[in-house]
Amino acid sequence: MNLLSNVHLGLSDPTSNPERTTHIITNDYQYYHYKCDGFDDVGWGCGYRTLQTIASYLSLQQQQPGKKAGQVPSLKEIQETLVAIEDKKKSFVGSREWIGSFEVCLVIDKLFDVPCKILHCPSGENAMTDIFPKLEEHFAKSSARPIMMGGDHDASSKGVLGTCCVDNDHWLLVLDPHYYHQRGQHQTSAVKLQKEGYVRWTHTSEFDKQSFYNICLPQFNSSS
Repeated sequence: MNLLSNVHLGLSDPTSNPERTTHIITNDYQYYHYKCDGFDDVGWGCGYRTLQTIASYLSLQQQQPGKKAGQVPSLKEIQETLVAIEDKKKSFVGSREWIGSFEVCLVIDKLFDVPCKILHCPSGENAMTDIFPKLEEHFAKSSARPIMMGGDHDASSKGVLGTCCVDNDHWLLVLDPHYYHQRGQHQTSAVKLQKEGYVRWTHTSEFDKQSFYNICLPQFNSSS
């Protein structure tokens, strides 16, 4: 696979206000998206791809002396893991069934020995603003990990790489896994992804007010 890394680099903060506070992950990750490995998962694989992006971050950080690095799992391996821990039935393997933040938590814990926490946001803009301090606290830590969010009405998986706030304005740095190559299309670039909005700052007012969101935050353990 020819994957791009750190596709948010070069993206400007969403505001030039000097009072802004911005926190963004500082370590490396690879951008996983629809069809990135040649497997056609368009329409159902976004949660798997966001999980793979998070897994790439964890794998790269674990590639240090004295640490056993986990490997980024394939979509089938993700399904097999969920069956092995008895979260899903055997028929789940090979299916096109979606996964959400809860399943991402289970797989990351199992394959990388990294515990996760779920934050539940009952609706869009106002509730998102209410939980924003917890997200900001997560990204303010050194070696903060990417997180995943997904909902019901807004069921599209999103990776989140950072936060920015000033006064009453709040933004999340969102990484969208829904990009894929059309036949005959040349390889993309970080600049193109930014221009087309696959990685961008999203104001909390843009989140669906009719949707709840579950947010998976990989935590730190004694071996991290």
